[in-house]
Amino acid sequence: MFPTPIEKTRPSVRFIYKVALPISLILWLIPLLAVMLTSIRSAGDIAAGNYWGMPNGIFLVENYFAVFRDSPIGLFILNSFKVTLPTVVGAVALSCLTGFALGVYKFKSNLLVFFMFVAGNFVPFQILMVPVRDLTLQMGMYDTVSGLVLFHIAFQTGFCTLFMRNFIKALPYELIEAARVEGVSEIRIFWFVVLPLMRPAIAALAVLIFTFIWNDYFWATVLVQGEHAMPVTAGLYALNGQWVASWHLVSAGSVIAALPPVTMFFLLQRHFIAGLTLGAVK
Repeated sequence: MFPTPIEKTRPSVRFIYKVALPISLILWLIPLLAVMLTSIRSAGDIAAGNYWGMPNGIFLVENYFAVFRDSPIGLFILNSFKVTLPTVVGAVALSCLTGFALGVYKFKSNLLVFFMFVAGNFVPFQILMVPVRDLTLQMGMYDTVSGLVLFHIAFQTGFCTLFMRNFIKALPYELIEAARVEGVSEIRIFWFVVLPLMRPAIAALAVLIFTFIWNDYFWATVLVQGEHAMPVTAGLYALNGQWVASWHLVSAGSVIAALPPVTMFFLLQRHFIAGLTLGAVK
């Protein structure tokens, strides 16, 4: 049922694994290294066709300073925080409640409601582009931060509910029964018994949703047009010139845009790993 641990496989399989793993890691890192190297190149270096070689000069300060000087990237980053943080709070808070309801209470349509949350994750988001755009126009929320936040909360709640419901299902049900015997109300059971045990899952889910929303490009371009609400992923186009693409500045802006989710992951790494592995071993 489960894959055999690599330590228990044949010597030939272990050899292939040891060779394939660093090769796969290098192939995965090549585009990231290329972007980082491009971010410190000069425009002339790129025009000369030096895409993969070492830069002829280091323009670290100049390129990264030009990103903030030649584009409103500071506003774009602020907009990304305005979209991402409320989305994380809203989606995680709703999923804690829905996960508790679906994981603890046994009612007739429990599985049907749960499957409805899960089914939303299988809908290709591209086919929702036109109806969602029309809906935001009718509600007066097109080209606004609030419209983008509400859509992301609605779209991410299905995955978050799946995550939280399965996590709560793995918690010892005896704790809830003991609290009910003591006469504790359901809301206090959720707040004082279940919620403290969900902290690792909340941290793991918050990191995942933060990364998903911060890196979103599709909906940022579909639901937003003006710079006043443009997230940083969609706002990087401002670093290109009218006739020539400034790839060194776009690469520098991409590195800057990637820093917040990377920083958040390293700050919550311990809780993230604990949340993903809790309940994996009986």
